[in-house]
Amino acid sequence: MTRVSEIAEYWFGLCRKPPAVHTTQMSAGIPAEFAHEGIPGGGAGGSGTIRRGIGAALSGMGTLNRNRQLLWFTLLAGLVLAGNTVCQGALRYIGRILQPDIIVSYILDFFIAFATLFCLVSLLAGLFLSISSKKNGSASFFEGFAGAKKYLKAIVIWSLILALAGMLLLRIYFNLIIVWFPHELRFLYDFGPGLFTSTITQFPFNWTLDWNMLTEIPGYGGRSLLLWIYPFGLWETVQFSAIILLLFVLTPFVVPLIVLEQKTIMQAVAGSFAMMKKTWAEVAACALVLGVVVFGVFLIHLLLQALSGMVDPYQTVIFHPPATWIALALLYNVALVTVAFVAATVGGIAALDLYTSAMSRPITASPEPEPHS
Repeated sequence: MTRVSEIAEYWFGLCRKPPAVHTTQMSAGIPAEFAHEGIPGGGAGGSGTIRRGIGAALSGMGTLNRNRQLLWFTLLAGLVLAGNTVCQGALRYIGRILQPDIIVSYILDFFIAFATLFCLVSLLAGLFLSISSKKNGSASFFEGFAGAKKYLKAIVIWSLILALAGMLLLRIYFNLIIVWFPHELRFLYDFGPGLFTSTITQFPFNWTLDWNMLTEIPGYGGRSLLLWIYPFGLWETVQFSAIILLLFVLTPFVVPLIVLEQKTIMQAVAGSFAMMKKTWAEVAACALVLGVVVFGVFLIHLLLQALSGMVDPYQTVIFHPPATWIALALLYNVALVTVAFVAATVGGIAALDLYTSAMSRPITASPEPEPHS
C-alpha cells in the first residue's frame, strides 16, 4: 500500500518534490534574438500561445525592417509567381490552339508546378540560412541563398512532394466544386471563389483591359495571349498559390529542419508534424494576423470603385478607364502586390521564430517514482 500511495502522489501532484524537467538545447547557428521564452499561461490554444503567434508576426516585421536585404526574397518570390502566371496563361493558350491530350496537359501542368515550387523552396531555404547565419546584426540574403545549394537534393524531393500534393488538392477542389458541390449550397461558391473571380475582372484590377483591342488577334480573330494571361492565367496562379500556402502553413518547419538540422525528408516531415502539435495555435494566429493585413489592403479596392463611380462611372467602370484612373489603379495594384509578398516574407521569418521557440521550449518528462527504501 505504501508503494501504491507513493506512485499516486507522483502522478496526481501530491508529492512535494517537483518532477524532472528536461530542456532541449538550442540548435547551433540560430541567433539568440530568436530564442524567446514562452509567455506564462501559454498552453496549447491558450491566450499566451496566441500572443506568441502574434508576437512572432510582429518580430518578423521588426527583423525585416532591420535587415532590408531580405527584401530580395520578396522581389524574387514575386518574379517566380509572375512567371507562373505567364506560364499558366501560355498553357491555356496552347491547350486552346493545339488541344494536346490530357496526359501532355498533366505533364506540362506538373512541370510548371514543380519549377515554381523548386524556386520558392530554394528561396525559403536561403531566407532561413541568411537569418540564422547573420553577422554583426545584418543578414545577407544572397549568402544564405548560395548556401542552400548544399541541400539541393532535399529541396528537389520536397518540391516534388509539394507539387504532387498541390496538384492533387487542386483536382479534389475542382471535383468538389464542379461534380459533388450540392446545388443548394452553390451560393457558398458564389460568395467565395466566384466572387473573387468576378472582382479581379473589375476596376481597379482590369485597368489595362480594353476589350476591343485585346480580345482579338488582328487578321486572325480569337483571344489574344495577353487575355489568357490576365485574367485566366492570374486566376490559375491565385488558386495554385492558395493551395501551396496551405501546404506551407501545414508543414512550416520542414525546410528549417532540412537546412538547419540537416534532417532527411522523412525526418523533417515527421519532426514538423510533431512540432505543429505544440505550436499549431501560434502558427494559426501568426497566419491570421498577416492575412488580415493583406485582406485589409485588398478591401481598399472598394474605395477606389466608389470614387470612380462618383466621378466618372461609365468610362471608368464599364469602358476603358482614362489615363488618370489607370495610373491610380496601377499604384493600388503595385501596393497590394507589394504588401502581399512582404507579408509572405514576414511569414517566413516568423516561421523561423516559431521554430526556434519550439526547439527551445522546455519539455516535461513523466517522472518515475523513487525506489522505496
